[in-house]
Formats: sequence, C-alpha cells, structure tokens
Amino acid sequence: MDVLNQIMNQPTQMTADEEIIRDDSFTYEGYQVVRGEFFSHINEPSINFNRNRIYVNKACLKRLPDVDYVQFLVNPEEQKLVLRAADEDSKDAFLWCKEKGGIKSARQITGYMFSAMIRNLMGWNADYRYKLLGKVIRSGDERLIVFDLTATETYIRIVSEGMKPKTARKPVFPAEWENQFGLPVEEHRKQLQINTFDGYTVFAITDEKKEKAAGTESTEGSDGNG
Repeated sequence: MDVLNQIMNQPTQMTADEEIIRDDSFTYEGYQVVRGEFFSHINEPSINFNRNRIYVNKACLKRLPDVDYVQFLVNPEEQKLVLRAADEDSKDAFLWCKEKGGIKSARQITGYMFSAMIRNLMGWNADYRYKLLGKVIRSGDERLIVFDLTATETYIRIVSEGMKPKTARKPVFPAEWENQFGLPVEEHRKQLQINTFDGYTVFAITDEKKEKAAGTESTEGSDGNG
C-alpha cells in the first residue's frame, strides 16, 4: 500500500509536446511589435547626433568586430541611415573606432555639414541630442547596421536663466508613438529590408576640426619658410 501511495503522489511528468498547445487558428493580425526604444537597450547598436558631433556606441563595434572603416549611406526618401564596412582606401571611408591596449572604442567625430544635412532632412532641433537604435542585417555578402531616422529618442536641452544648459536624461519620443506599442507585424518585417542600394548616397564624413587645424598649421609653415 505504501508503494502504491508513493506512485500516486508522484508529480506527472509531461513531455515537451504535451506542454505545447497547438493552435493553427493563431495569426499576427492586430498585433504590434513593441518598440525596442521602450526598453533598456545599452547592448543594442545605436548612433547619436549631438549638435555637430556623431558617435556610435560600443555595441556597434561588437556587431562588426573586424571592421575599422565604414561608409555612411543615407536614403533621403526612405529616411534611413546605413553603416557598412569599407576598406581603408575606399572612397569616403570613415574610421569609426580607435584602439588602445588591444581594446577598441568608438570615435567621436565632428561633422558640421553632415549633421546639418541630416537635421534639415529630418527637421531636427540643432540644440537637441538624437539617438537612434540600429539593427544588423545581411544584404548579399555584406553585414549592415540600419537606422530608421524617423525612430528617434530626443534628449531636449533645458535652458534656465543664469544656469548652464542641461540635457534632459529622459528621452522624448515622436508624438505618433503615444498610443501605439509599435508597428504592425507585417510592416515591422519590411521596415529594415534593404534589397538594393538604389536611392542611397555615400557621405564623406571627415573630422572637420582636425582638417581646419591641419590647414592652419600648413599656412603657418609656409609663411615661416617664405
């Protein structure tokens, strides 16, 4: 009798198939994919536009670990920004990282013209900081990081009388996001698809401060030699 009671009292072990309920009537209609911007995302690739400074985070470097140079591509019509790996000698290639002690870190660079063109395209405030989350996709043999320029986290600068301007710690999201969790599933699938690079322009981004400094040194040198 004791043996029988032990058997009866043992928990029932269910197989994996028995735990899963099959429902072939389920569809994604009406569902929205919740935006990644609504969660903590320090491990997600991101890019920042802070006045005239542009910089990516360490997560971008981790997604493309063997890449030192990239090209910036912009599609004004689709309002997307793409980073793709490039050779050092490629036209408009941009050094996006620096290395010290075998550890790579992202470079922050000043790009007046590029920043101004993006602000004009998107209608951004020149004094605010804009952060964009990116997704890594594969197009042919290339790995790309794609950013949707319309999906911004905006950090407003607050100016108080007699005080230095302060940047808000909490972001402001686009107004149209207020009453939705994210995009419908099908639209979300298409959002970051890139079949070709038609419509994209490769932008040359140079450190304009360094260029000006180099130009000044060159002028001073020629004056001294003359």
